[in-house]
Amino acid sequence: MDKFQGYLRPDGSVGIRNTLLILSGTIYANSTAERVANSIEGAVAITHPLGRCQVRPDLRTTFHTLVGTGKNPNVGGVIVIDHFREEGCTAEDIAHEISKTGKPVEVVNIRYSNGAIEATAQAMRKAMNMKRQLSAMTREPAEVSNLLFGLNCGTSDTTSGLGSNPALGHCSDRIIEQGGRSILAEVTELMGAEEHIRRRALTPAVGDDIVNAIEEFEQRALASGEDIRGSQPTGDNIMGGLSSIEEKSLGAYQKSGSATINGLIGYSEEPRKDSGLYVMYTPGHGSESITGIAAAGAQVLVFSTGGGHVINHPIMPTIRITSNVNSYEAMEDTMELDLSGIFNENLSLEDAGDQIYQEVLETCNGKQTKSEILKENTGFAIHRTGVSI
Repeated sequence: MDKFQGYLRPDGSVGIRNTLLILSGTIYANSTAERVANSIEGAVAITHPLGRCQVRPDLRTTFHTLVGTGKNPNVGGVIVIDHFREEGCTAEDIAHEISKTGKPVEVVNIRYSNGAIEATAQAMRKAMNMKRQLSAMTREPAEVSNLLFGLNCGTSDTTSGLGSNPALGHCSDRIIEQGGRSILAEVTELMGAEEHIRRRALTPAVGDDIVNAIEEFEQRALASGEDIRGSQPTGDNIMGGLSSIEEKSLGAYQKSGSATINGLIGYSEEPRKDSGLYVMYTPGHGSESITGIAAAGAQVLVFSTGGGHVINHPIMPTIRITSNVNSYEAMEDTMELDLSGIFNENLSLEDAGDQIYQEVLETCNGKQTKSEILKENTGFAIHRTGVSI
């Protein structure tokens, strides 16, 4: 078994970062959360435009996503900041669920603190003391079986499905072979790969669940009055040589590797502990997709791209790879691996997958991604299905 150095949490999970999270419970707490995070070394703010005036299914998704983000093993402690008490998504309820992991959690309410200035001061004191606690923690050896690994792709082109995606699939297989788990998301980008999914599903029922989810997402899109094929493939996909959603999907599917598909999980839902691959019900929108993966507990994600990308989740290190040499040269500031040797240097897909795997282990051991260093926290967006009310 390969090992990495991680932070052991009270609930038995293992983090690869020890982040102090300043979590906004609702849109009106965003500025206070950002002020606190900007004043505390090593703190990260997560803000969003939601938390109130949502239909109940969306409000529940917001709640579970915020809770899951706080529960992620990469988070050492959490300060939840709220503006008032939004029924169904209160800071107290969010904190209560996160505290079940055993990590320290505090709540600050802006209105009950007599305004933003006093709330900022209170939250900063709590954050300072919590940061001192976290700074005393040290890394300990952990096996790869503790990893929940995220798979995603974006700005895909013809090199993606032939190069970086199948190489990423090989990396995923290596993690699963050692007892780890992987999450494949973006069900809209599995249209056309249904029969491949059925063949790899743990049971016929699992295959049916996933295929039905793909169909349901398409019907949701059609209900808007537009065919999904009007926006998929995207303009940059077409420029990259992809002609149809089916062609794009068959390329995107390649990053799933060859492991058994254990089941379908909901948006931001943690999968079972059984080793294997899980499909998460997310859209193809990159930030919404990786937000759901991180809220499910994934510690690290590899983002395969054809045209290049800057995406990075605030608490889940996001490794960007490409097998398009032109894209790597254009986007080198935010790209970790150039795998274009697959096409011009006789680099095998297996060797390329091993390169990704080694980058994953180094990242788990503390090596920062470029976007972490640059604070390119562009990858947090909660999926929603209904109207604002």
